[in-house]
Amino acid sequence: MKKILLVLALLTPFVCDAAPKKEKKEEPVVHLTDEQIYSELKKLALVFETARDKFVEEADERKMLEGAMNGMLAALDPHSSYLSSEDFKEFNDKSHGEFGGLGIQITSDKGAIRVISPIDDTPATKAGIQAGDYITHIDGEQVFDMTLNQAVKKMKGKPGTSVKLTIVHDGEEPKVMTLKRAIIKVKSIKFSEKSDAAAMDDDKLPKIGYLRVSDFGATTTKELKDALKDLEKKNVAGYVLDLRNNPGGYLTAAVEMSDAFLDGGEVVSTRGKEKSDIERMFANPGDLVNGKPVVVLINHGSASASEIVAGALQDNGRAIVMGSQSFGKGSVQQQKPLGDGSAIHITIARYYTPSGRSIQNEGITPDIEVLQSKVETLEKKESMFTEATFNNSLKNDASSKKYKTKKKDSKKSKKSDNDDDEEEDYLSLTDEEKDVRDYQLQRAMDMVRALSKIGKKNLEKIEEEKPEETKSEKKDSDKKSKK
Repeated sequence: MKKILLVLALLTPFVCDAAPKKEKKEEPVVHLTDEQIYSELKKLALVFETARDKFVEEADERKMLEGAMNGMLAALDPHSSYLSSEDFKEFNDKSHGEFGGLGIQITSDKGAIRVISPIDDTPATKAGIQAGDYITHIDGEQVFDMTLNQAVKKMKGKPGTSVKLTIVHDGEEPKVMTLKRAIIKVKSIKFSEKSDAAAMDDDKLPKIGYLRVSDFGATTTKELKDALKDLEKKNVAGYVLDLRNNPGGYLTAAVEMSDAFLDGGEVVSTRGKEKSDIERMFANPGDLVNGKPVVVLINHGSASASEIVAGALQDNGRAIVMGSQSFGKGSVQQQKPLGDGSAIHITIARYYTPSGRSIQNEGITPDIEVLQSKVETLEKKESMFTEATFNNSLKNDASSKKYKTKKKDSKKSKKSDNDDDEEEDYLSLTDEEKDVRDYQLQRAMDMVRALSKIGKKNLEKIEEEKPEETKSEKKDSDKKSKK
């Protein structure tokens, strides 16, 4: 049986990805008989022997067999692959929070390599690589003949060394970028207490708890609980859960993150090959943020575990999802060790949201679509003609504002008029300046504030409508609790 598994796939690798897939009706799989399978395996063994003996150069049998296994698994879907012992070790190192490379999550797409998402604070992010970009060449070598694992290996290397990537961004000419490899230390969560950075008097506005989740790893749950504990002490009005460009990770981390904001209910279900092969995961009682409003931000780079969290909070009516349509990676992969350090990374099930929606190829549709935009000032702060510009207009005695009719400094005026046209280095901006430019984040914060106000008004209304006896009982209980 082991020999069969080893030989089973010199079938042309990446046939499914080599050309654009046409939309067509799914036809039922026609299974081969045992006799037909045995005949095909004999043919496969003959191909292997002939290739090894007749190839013009010395054939590397291990490379041939690994290529065969990779080709077989890649023919199933873009996420299934063979992992050599080295690949399997690297996979586990990455999952535990530290690995070497560029900090980029990729998948195979039509023979090219597509970026699912760059990871925060990595060479890929700093170079400006975005979700949805295509990588066509690595160090000048085209990727069309490479497996996904081979492409990953070529991008990895000794920290400090450089690699050239040819990147194709939607609607633009190919661009060659030189990136310096680094040790990628993944900290899953960054958090802060945010206010309206654009407001003049932001002390009067409620503070918002901001949680930026870059991936779902082994440390994510602990980091989340620590962050929420800190932000709850600061009495924030609500939360923005930023899952943009988050490529996913551990299923358990996604379930536990959803659980933190839910007081019960289904989080996600996985459904396998058989109709009876269904597993449902539920949230435990206890909302760690005490029912405060939550807005989840997603975009085209939000995939897998990110989509599970967004779908769980959306379907349970616990959060408003804002942003753009997510990636649509709704399949479950599992590593099956083969006993010699190598493993198979294979798709075993699909994810479904609590309402029964499949995430696969569809993604999560936001409740409110907010595309990342650039805000441009169309109206001047002060008009040239107001009541105050008339020479003999009545003055406002209570106002301390003094109106001047002389023209402002032309240089300053010119600078402010051209602010939107100037391209500044985004990485050199302060966090507050980045917040102001982040249109999606600003709208999410506005929504949290609005929901917070609505919630307070509803609570006040309920309190007012309570019978007098209930109010007096509450006062008595408050007194007792103080004693």
